[in-house]
Amino acid sequence: MKVAVIEERDLLGGTCLNIGCIPSKALLQSTERLVAAQHLAAFGVLADNVRADLTGVMAHKTKIVGELGAGVAYLFKKNGVTWLKGRGRLLAADRVAVTKADGTVGEISASRAVIIATGSESTPLPSVPVDERRIVSSAGALSLSEIPKRLVVIGGGYVGLELGSVWRRLGSEVIVVEFMDRIAAGLDAEMAEALQKVLEKQGMTFQLARKVVGSRPTDGGVTLDLEPSAGGEAAQLDADYVLVSIGRRAMTADVGFEDVGVQLDPKGRVTVDERFQTSVPGVYAIGDVIGGLMLAHKVEEEGIALAEQLAGGFGHVDYATIPAVVYTWPELASVGRTEEELKASAVNYKVGKFPFSANAMAKARLEPGGLVKVLADATTDEILGVHILGPDAGSLIHEAVVAMTFRAASEDIARTSHAHPTLPEALREACLAVEKRTINL
Repeated sequence: MKVAVIEERDLLGGTCLNIGCIPSKALLQSTERLVAAQHLAAFGVLADNVRADLTGVMAHKTKIVGELGAGVAYLFKKNGVTWLKGRGRLLAADRVAVTKADGTVGEISASRAVIIATGSESTPLPSVPVDERRIVSSAGALSLSEIPKRLVVIGGGYVGLELGSVWRRLGSEVIVVEFMDRIAAGLDAEMAEALQKVLEKQGMTFQLARKVVGSRPTDGGVTLDLEPSAGGEAAQLDADYVLVSIGRRAMTADVGFEDVGVQLDPKGRVTVDERFQTSVPGVYAIGDVIGGLMLAHKVEEEGIALAEQLAGGFGHVDYATIPAVVYTWPELASVGRTEEELKASAVNYKVGKFPFSANAMAKARLEPGGLVKVLADATTDEILGVHILGPDAGSLIHEAVVAMTFRAASEDIARTSHAHPTLPEALREACLAVEKRTINL
């Protein structure tokens, strides 16, 4: 197929590469190494005057983003994909207007399909308007020019916890204000509670079941007005920077949906059928703009599946086995169903748990915190969900993803040889624990 991509940014890669996954992980990696270096004495390694250089940290982030963006441009060239630099707007099911930075407008026709992949944007909080100076979105929090003395993070989800971790490691006092009575909503509650305890030990503080009802600038900072989520006495909270991170919403403004007849759901997301086609034949949509998990690898799978379908194949996405990772340290990774979801669905299940404190490699690395939790069907033993809080959890989860893709039982992993000493042994032990047959506990 002959393919063109319309993108207005100077660097290809979308939100993930420009202001999302990649720059945040670069900052996380830098600050994780800072903390590790500060504790080398526990390994018998002495290092003096270990400190952060914020300019160098930001330079590392910029370098990684630039290299990966150039890599995407190279892949376009290698595969014959045309980049039309500008902003696209639907004119018809087979025609798109492209507005360039200088205001000139052109048109392009699509004989086979138009695919909408406009992604998402930070959800605004009317009571705390973002100015990207003292009150910042996630994009602004990636590029602060100084280390905040006190940073208030509004929202205890993935993004808030990760960016809060970055600035806490760099020396900020970080306070997370969350509307719900828990952090990491949507993940297994037991694991989220365990993560909160770890982050509290690292110095982050949490004000749960609180809502921010107002904000006002002060000399060199911001004052927030808080109330209990269920109503009650108001309180104030001062900060020199505030990060608004209450979620993301589909980016559907000024795409031409209303002119062409593309239907949106009540939450403003594009509605599609099982083949990603919108209400307008020939117009398709994938990714954050259609809802579901707002993860880069989720839209990658949808893009692959849709391309295969348009080429006459049978592309499919198994949404039940898409992993999710909170890139704090330790990481919290998850795939499949949570214990709360199984209870709500009246599924009869078994639980196996194994702590990293009993794992030889975790102890050798001085990272014994966290655990592996496996949920399996009580009758068939099929693995229904795996949740890992611990070192490299974002990598460890993929053994579970493969197992669940092939409908494996917990016994299948339990009977699979794992090298010793390694972190993945903890997953095997958790699977053994489903039938109360752990070896090292």
